[in-house]
Amino acid sequence: MNQKLKEKILESLSAVLPITGIVLLLSILLVPMDIGTMVMFIVGAIMLVVGMGFFQLGAEMSMTPLGEGIGVQISKTRHIPLIFLIGFSMGAIITISEPDLQVLAEQVPAIPNLTLILTVAVGVGIFLAVAILRILFQINLSTILILLYIALIGLSFFVSKDFLAVAFDSGGVTTGPMTVPFIMAMGVGLASVRGDKNASSDSFGLVALSSVGPILAVLILGFFFSPTEASYASSEVAQVATTRDVVKEFLFSMPPYVKEVAISLVPVAAVFIFFQLFTHRYPHRQVKRVTVGFGYTYIGLVLFLCGVNVGFAPVGSLMGNEIAAESWKWLLVPIGMLIGYYIVKAEPAIQVLNRQVESVTNGSVSARTMNRCMSIGVSASVGLSMLRVLTGLPIHWIVVPGYLAALLLSRFVPKMFVGIAFDSGGVASGPMTTTFLLPLSIGACDAVGGNLMTDAFGVVALVALTPLIAIQIMGILYQLRLKTADGEAVQLQPALDAMDEIIEFDEFEEG
Repeated sequence: MNQKLKEKILESLSAVLPITGIVLLLSILLVPMDIGTMVMFIVGAIMLVVGMGFFQLGAEMSMTPLGEGIGVQISKTRHIPLIFLIGFSMGAIITISEPDLQVLAEQVPAIPNLTLILTVAVGVGIFLAVAILRILFQINLSTILILLYIALIGLSFFVSKDFLAVAFDSGGVTTGPMTVPFIMAMGVGLASVRGDKNASSDSFGLVALSSVGPILAVLILGFFFSPTEASYASSEVAQVATTRDVVKEFLFSMPPYVKEVAISLVPVAAVFIFFQLFTHRYPHRQVKRVTVGFGYTYIGLVLFLCGVNVGFAPVGSLMGNEIAAESWKWLLVPIGMLIGYYIVKAEPAIQVLNRQVESVTNGSVSARTMNRCMSIGVSASVGLSMLRVLTGLPIHWIVVPGYLAALLLSRFVPKMFVGIAFDSGGVASGPMTTTFLLPLSIGACDAVGGNLMTDAFGVVALVALTPLIAIQIMGILYQLRLKTADGEAVQLQPALDAMDEIIEFDEFEEG
């Protein structure tokens, strides 16, 4: 086996193992499951681990160099309409390719799938173009985000409450495994050409602005559609009796994902081909490496999505339903927090973000620190989501104060952490959220007789919200630590100077 691939699979195993262990423990203590269900879950977990390993290596080999190359090329032109057109096209193409968006579109039948997908694609396209121009003209990210979120929050009060959670969820699902590696690499490429002191901090923020676009676009769409007829097709656990049945279930379920991922990758591959034909940026060896990377990405996403949807999602729905139906249903809140803490580590795009943060900060913010901070944030958001399911708490009561707190913090933290924090919000809400946490929330909501559209939907939105606050708090602590270290250095300096003078005097005496 390729050594690099082996490393990625082992990393994926360490990320997925905790959530798998939690589910197995809950199946013993609280939610008894038959052997067939557990075998389906374990096989799904294995596919998830292998798939995430292939995907991470594939994204590193293909999406990252392509995104960086396009970012560098854009930086070399000062023709603003052309920059805007390229940014819009890239954002729209990559969004239409995003598998998570297809999942969300299926859950809102009151709106035609194509209408919702195109609306979200236009939102991402416009705001990715705006994000590119922001980097090129060095506009403060915090200022733009404050203006946009004020507009977003204000608009949300005029949209039907049945539509609100879907709109906020759309911002989270658009920044998934296909979108994040490409967009983040583009930010690095754009900033690398500048070479000034703020270049590294400005490389973040593209995902943040790209997440705002679809929320605003779908909120506007809410004036023309009402999702009151929307329903959720609950995923049921397949009934299997033998190991052959398990294999058949996964094999027969795989073709849709084979087709879905192929449709998702073809536009991106086409972008690479046209980009290479016009720029001749990559040597033959690099072209071959990127091509192999696309193959790894394809295999990884097929295995990942099939494993998660067939093995993980039904168990999530079953667990939520069974726990919420019991007298001890309030245990759903701490259980949700525990699941949220570990599940974020299994998101493919999270690892892409964490490695880029570690690289850009030269290791001063490690991937481990980012993982821990993201886990705390997502744990809080899943706990709040379960509380909403059990109590019917309006999403406005959480989202509005949450975003106001995040925007207020953005005025006090280092610029780099503003971009990292708002990027992390979009990255955290990936396929594991839409295919495990959403079914968990839906199953619980169904058991307590709540409103699916107002109470269950919104879990993606909250998962995208809390990392904004958690990462910025980490930024403040990081800044305080630097100031403390600088202060100690200042206090030590006179002693160091005195020592230097003594050494120089002794050398003079000996001379």
